[in-house]
Amino acid sequence: MKASDLLVKSLEHEGTSTIFGLPGEENLDFVESLRRSSIRLVVTRHEQGAGFMAATYGRLTGHTGVCLATLGPGAANLVTPAAYAQLGAMPMLMLTGQKPIKTSKQGHFQILNVVEMMRPVTKYCQTIIHGNNIPGKVREAFRIAEQERPGAVHLEIPEDIAREDTEPFLFPVEKIRRPAADAKAVRQAAEAIEGAVRPLVLIGAGANRTMTSRMLLRLVDTLRIPFFTTQMGKGVIDERHPLCLGTAALSENDMLHEAVERADLVINVGHDVVEKPPFFMRPGGLDVLHINYSPAEVDPVYFPRLQVVGDVANALWQLTDRVRRQAHWETDCFSEIKRAIDERMLAQIDSTSFPIKPQRLVRDVRAAMPEDGILALDNGMFKIWFARNYPAYQPNTILLDNALATMGAGLPSAMAAALLHPQRKVIAVCGDGGFMMNSQELETAKRLGLHLVVLIVRDDGYGMIRWKQQAMGFADFGLGFDNPDFVAYARAYGVHGERIARTEDFLPTLRACLNAPGVQLIDVPVDYGENRIFTREIERSES
Repeated sequence: MKASDLLVKSLEHEGTSTIFGLPGEENLDFVESLRRSSIRLVVTRHEQGAGFMAATYGRLTGHTGVCLATLGPGAANLVTPAAYAQLGAMPMLMLTGQKPIKTSKQGHFQILNVVEMMRPVTKYCQTIIHGNNIPGKVREAFRIAEQERPGAVHLEIPEDIAREDTEPFLFPVEKIRRPAADAKAVRQAAEAIEGAVRPLVLIGAGANRTMTSRMLLRLVDTLRIPFFTTQMGKGVIDERHPLCLGTAALSENDMLHEAVERADLVINVGHDVVEKPPFFMRPGGLDVLHINYSPAEVDPVYFPRLQVVGDVANALWQLTDRVRRQAHWETDCFSEIKRAIDERMLAQIDSTSFPIKPQRLVRDVRAAMPEDGILALDNGMFKIWFARNYPAYQPNTILLDNALATMGAGLPSAMAAALLHPQRKVIAVCGDGGFMMNSQELETAKRLGLHLVVLIVRDDGYGMIRWKQQAMGFADFGLGFDNPDFVAYARAYGVHGERIARTEDFLPTLRACLNAPGVQLIDVPVDYGENRIFTREIERSES
């Protein structure tokens, strides 16, 4: 069997149904093998788009997303998506081509040491040097990509290796069960929870697993311990739950940090220091119980005293069975804080001033979206507003990146969600800066016949950096730009566009676009003057 055929068979054997990519000359044997396979090839307009789509595919399914690029410049364009998947714990396999490694007549043309370039941003990175190695390398890549903590892996396939004759053989795909947490660690954790006075649960991204979510809800309901989430932990438990305090949009002095200050034990489920800290630990401060698949990395802002390491769902199940709600617990104070937070969250949500206030924007998006609607956020100032003000009702219904926090991923992520869930409403929320970084993927979305809305939150500048520039007392300099006519830009791709001129028009326009077929684009100007709320909180932190 030809090596490229064996590679495709190995991918099919792993359950791969879709590959996102931008093929090059060195991939053509593989592309021909794909043509005769069951795998769908989704061709994008930039390798970044392919990588972000593959990473989001992995994030939403738990199965490794696969993307394809050529050597040199094509592979280099996958570095940012690799870091996005690696830091965000999304299983993704990158396949890249390379010049022949046995004989080549092109010198060093387009050749980079791609494997070494990818090594810092992947869990596993290999060149396939013989066709017979393909099944083993593919099996190992998928295993490593999906084991906790998930992330990016990379395989390089030189052009001459892809053409080799091989002896076909496929390794069995076996699910590996994670080890249960140590019984002594669980007992110590149970004693710490029962001995606390004001325990509080923190939900991080690592809790976003189906069984973990169920066991976490069981713990919260049984023990009636209030909880809050990191940005990437949103939706693990329905945020309408009466014990939900909200999301830590900042690292300190956010509204709910009053609850963290009152707590004497934070039960930290699934958070690690790769995500921006939801709070800072300090010597002599509150205790933290770390429950995760791997030990905590010691960090100046995170150094838990207690750790339960192993399968998180199993650990939560054991703790729920062992811990009893204590009469001395004083959790009513968290209810008072929640009432104060809820009152403050009402500010500006009914404002009709124009450009639209962020609070009104978020409120209207939530009103328009069904419970299972998927929101894919790019990175910008709006992300903080959505993290704080947008309640998620189900897991994986708000896709944001608080690890690498790159711009340009919002649209491709929404496209992957729409491809996986064509029956659900999907919105890509992008700033004008982030949208233009991968706006060419509008053509891909239109060609694929996807149904999604692209919401461009326009402030004619790099708003988050401009806000921080202002907060630091610097002059407004170097962060503004002009934008194209986004409605005309959309029309050039065959996409319907709307421009909002009155705040009252936004919600009905969004609802109409969500119910219309195909790709819809909405240009909505935003007034970021409300960022002063966050500025005051940062100033309190620094003082």
